[in-house]
Amino acid sequence: MFPRAARALAHLLAGLVTGPASFVWAVLTTLACGLLSFTYLGPPVFLAVTWVSRWIARLERWRAGWVLRRVIADPYGPVTGTNLWARGRSVIREPGTWRDLAWLLAGFPVGLVTGVVGVVAGVVELGVLLAPAWLWAVPNPRLYPVADWLFNTVGGRFTMSLAGLVALWPVLWLVAAVARVQASIAARLLDAGPRARLRQQVSALRETRLRVVDAQAAELQRIERDLHDGAQARIVAAGMTLALADRKLRAAGLAEDPARADVMSARRQLDDALAELRRLVRGIYPPILTDRGLVAALTALAGDAPLTVVVEASDLGELPAAVESAAYFVVAEALANTVKHAAADECVVTVRRSGDVLALAVRDDGRGGADPSGSGLDGLRRRVEALDGTMEVTSPPGGPTTVRAEFPCAS
Repeated sequence: MFPRAARALAHLLAGLVTGPASFVWAVLTTLACGLLSFTYLGPPVFLAVTWVSRWIARLERWRAGWVLRRVIADPYGPVTGTNLWARGRSVIREPGTWRDLAWLLAGFPVGLVTGVVGVVAGVVELGVLLAPAWLWAVPNPRLYPVADWLFNTVGGRFTMSLAGLVALWPVLWLVAAVARVQASIAARLLDAGPRARLRQQVSALRETRLRVVDAQAAELQRIERDLHDGAQARIVAAGMTLALADRKLRAAGLAEDPARADVMSARRQLDDALAELRRLVRGIYPPILTDRGLVAALTALAGDAPLTVVVEASDLGELPAAVESAAYFVVAEALANTVKHAAADECVVTVRRSGDVLALAVRDDGRGGADPSGSGLDGLRRRVEALDGTMEVTSPPGGPTTVRAEFPCAS
């Protein structure tokens, strides 16, 4: 009880100082921002004032959390915008900005009332407990008989101390309760509201999901590298060994020996296994993506297609591995569908990056009529949406068919 009461009393004393200072700051800065809002100084001054106000609010959250014994999280969302005006509008639309202002204004009267009650109760209780140590130095002859006996006699002073001991628990409870009231009001205003908490949870889930996607992409790269450098190299070595064995059999005049036929059959099987392994590796994570990037991978994909494919791409910069992989497979699946179903003569693949958004489009001159809800396109859509991207398929009867996808690619 004593540590909690001491914490509460310290909180109330601090509130008597921070409350008036915060109130004066809020009033002056609100007037200043209002007067400057019609000038070019408005946005930078408002952002600077808001930055300071948020630090004051964080201090108040810490004080309230210190009393309530819990963490009070910041309610702010990210400040967006490419210029001061846009960032200022983002801060104005943030509910936490106005909740901070409300507490900076309300903290003074709330802190004054609760602080005076708690501090006076604590000081009076401490004075009563220590009455024998100090009351003799301030005699007062103009007291009623009972008060005169309590204040001016040794027995009366020790009786006051005894009464103070009896009242100690209720007074400590009162001080702690008053401090909790002040801290609870601060927490109600400064804590994240339901919308802010939901937004924070969504943001945390999104970051967790993106980390899982990145980890999956890294794992696929590792599997591809292990297959490429391990199993594939061993299959190639085994094929070379069989080729040497075949050469030795022919040099020994055993060209018609049944054993040579078995060696040749084993070589063909190894070649088929190697080709299948390479298709598997390209399906997991194409090595060219790691070696040369997305544009080179799409160019190689276009070169292998049985129709004319034109790749139009600008400088894409560095892209996350998961985004590169998803974009590659969107184009690969779109080209495969074009070859199988569209009867097209030409296909144009356009890839552009604008800021933190990668946009690609695959357009063919085929007969159209593609089903956007088909299993292949639906699987691609889910892969794109897993990265917070969007995918749209437009394929009217008679064509053309266009597959568009956008990926956020901020690091």
